[in-house]
Amino acid sequence: MVTVFELLAEQPILFLFLLVGAGMAFGHVKVRGVGLGAAAVLFLAIALAAWAEVYDIELRVTPQLGTLGLTLFTFAIGINSGASFFHNLRTAVGPLLTMLALYVLAAGTGLFVGQALGMDIPLIAGTFAGSMTNTPALAAAGEASGLLERATVGYSIAYLFGVIGMMAAAMAALSYGRNDKDTPSPIANRTIRVEREDHPSIGDLYEKLESKVTFSRLRRGETGPISHPSLSDTLDAGDLVTVVGPRELVARVATELGHSSSHSLTQDRSYLDFRRVTISNPHVAGRAVSSLDMEKQFSAVISRVRRGDVDMVAQPETVLQLGDRVRVVAPTSKMREITKFFGDSARGLSDLNPIALGLGMALGIAIGELPILTPSGEYFSIGSAAGTLIVGLVFGRIGRIGSVVTALPFTACQVLSELGLLIFLAQAGAKAGCQISEAFTSGAWLNIFIVGALMTSIMAIGLYVSMRWFFRMGGTQLSGLIGGVQTQPAVLAFVNSRTNGDPRVALGYALVYPVAMIAKILIAQFLGGL
Repeated sequence: MVTVFELLAEQPILFLFLLVGAGMAFGHVKVRGVGLGAAAVLFLAIALAAWAEVYDIELRVTPQLGTLGLTLFTFAIGINSGASFFHNLRTAVGPLLTMLALYVLAAGTGLFVGQALGMDIPLIAGTFAGSMTNTPALAAAGEASGLLERATVGYSIAYLFGVIGMMAAAMAALSYGRNDKDTPSPIANRTIRVEREDHPSIGDLYEKLESKVTFSRLRRGETGPISHPSLSDTLDAGDLVTVVGPRELVARVATELGHSSSHSLTQDRSYLDFRRVTISNPHVAGRAVSSLDMEKQFSAVISRVRRGDVDMVAQPETVLQLGDRVRVVAPTSKMREITKFFGDSARGLSDLNPIALGLGMALGIAIGELPILTPSGEYFSIGSAAGTLIVGLVFGRIGRIGSVVTALPFTACQVLSELGLLIFLAQAGAKAGCQISEAFTSGAWLNIFIVGALMTSIMAIGLYVSMRWFFRMGGTQLSGLIGGVQTQPAVLAFVNSRTNGDPRVALGYALVYPVAMIAKILIAQFLGGL
């Protein structure tokens, strides 16, 4: 093995990709449906670096590569989470404030107990990151303390209970969530026969339902032509109208207007057609649905937006991204023109948008390194991880500045975030390899484990009690929220495997994930800088 280690020490790029490939091979191995995922790269890097240290050989991945990987990861996470992050700030204030309070309580308790047990600040900050299973927080802790390898030791030992403890909390939530009544309705499409004689306005109905449904087709009587209704249209008794939206709202519209019809207007495509079109035209990306003025241009309507594997109702304020697939209902003669308008090219799924990527990354790193004066007269910086995350969130939210698209396609962000995370994990694990062996041989691992388990337990118990008893959150949604608070895909995968991908799980996860990511980075940054 000495010859192999010497070769890897001379070829850090070879070592990096060996860690990525072999690590993910182990990460995909599952025991009872649970695997390590990307964290396996970290543990493999630690193991190989510690093994090579026995022969006085230093295996390292350069710090610059680690920084590159981390900033790619946080920037991509920010782009994908931008819209939901700012929306959640307005709509989930109570649960978010509770989550932040629990983070502060866990960090404060860990700091007090850790110092009482003789742990140094970088070790405590890394233990916090590990107990919360958050790799960008580890980077922030290492950057603030200047001792990434020391922080990584704490992270590595606390990480395992951070995953297992939160899985236990998620299981507890699911145990009482079997009869939840908070299931979000999947998207439904229904043709309704109008029975009302008072000629209700479509615009009034649209406003009453808070723009959460779309009226996509209208036929006057049994055999008339099918058209796209406008908000100014009124409905007469005997009309057939197609409504798209959450199932419960569509059922409500059917009850208010009349009853569900056995006729299906979607089957008759002689007047109106429908098609899914991929957005690859940069002039469309970054714009809200309402700004496209589809009715005026094409007598058409966008009824749904599919981003990744998630279908959404196309609300007026929905900002479209490259790679989104929109379902358009339009006159049959307009379909070719509409397809050309959106682009409908596979390029929209993978275009990296190098202008937004390059300028966004540069701006984020610059903000992260900007010195900030504290009341005590000292300076600190939020770090490149926090800087690129903040810029990514803003870019993802605004979508466009003039003619420049600031967002990246969903699939491109997924690729960048995964690649960036794997590179950073390889660098951090290799750097910590020699110190992890010292922690076990000296017995320091026990103190780290105790402090990490304490912080994880505070979060798990606090979330369970507060969300269940104070906010009356359903157990299924809470199980997803626990994964989001922990920013831990393994917990999410664990819960999904036990709920068959229940949509309430994703709802809870997305509710808190962006805020949780930022909060843990900033708290770890603060701890590391003490």
